[in-house]
Amino acid sequence: MALPAQDECTMPAVLLKDLDQQPLEQSLDGMQTLLDRHGHVIVVHSSAAPAAVKRRLHTVRSLLESNRIALFQPDLPPLGIAVLARQLRQLAFCGIDPGVLAAAGGLLTHYVHCGAVLNSVTRLDRVPVGLKTHARSWLPGSRFGVVAHPEPQLVRMGPEAALTGPDFGSWMLVAKGRLDSDWVGTTLAPAWNMLGLRTAALPAESAAWWGTGKLVEFCTYLSDALILYRLVTAARRSVCHWCGIDVIGDHCVFCCATPPAYDQPVREGHTAPE
Repeated sequence: MALPAQDECTMPAVLLKDLDQQPLEQSLDGMQTLLDRHGHVIVVHSSAAPAAVKRRLHTVRSLLESNRIALFQPDLPPLGIAVLARQLRQLAFCGIDPGVLAAAGGLLTHYVHCGAVLNSVTRLDRVPVGLKTHARSWLPGSRFGVVAHPEPQLVRMGPEAALTGPDFGSWMLVAKGRLDSDWVGTTLAPAWNMLGLRTAALPAESAAWWGTGKLVEFCTYLSDALILYRLVTAARRSVCHWCGIDVIGDHCVFCCATPPAYDQPVREGHTAPE
């Protein structure tokens, strides 16, 4: 799902549609065109995407033998992934190096809170569900407030229902499925002191991710591109020892290399273990 740009400084998204249905040659040609046009490609996709789509992405990257394609699958619900992808599009306009931009996704996941209001948790396997809560899910009219990231939370809806949110200024994005509930906008957003609230269409993978189509999904995020830029540029940088591009931390998202493990020097007076 590609969210609409918030300003003129947000780069447009490219949707890779029907990867599991189109001929392999078409997928290869499309990716090669993107590489020729932009130099590097960061593919952000959901864990709820069909297995055939994931296989096709890895096949395309392997056949093109390209270290300029980064496959990024954040451990977030679909709406959170859509928000994160838009944040990367905001940062792409700022001229950040490709390796740093690709690694920024992992950094920015710490600043999003993702959850949903569900009518049932019987098929929810992304958040721990107790036996008593599971049994209550069968009662007519039951609804549950869930936070999947950054820390799992699950409460049954009621007058005292409360979820812990971010302790910094954030915006909230809400996407309604087939559940009639205004609890997120009227109760949760004010309790979390949101700076504002926006709405979006429900991502296609949300029903599969949450285990039900009767839901209202929400996600909090930082919307200011300047704040995002400062967070990313303040992070420790290093140079990938394999492909030579700048990265955040030690892991390169493009070539997937990690720092080599060197033998530790033996200090004087000590013997090396056999």
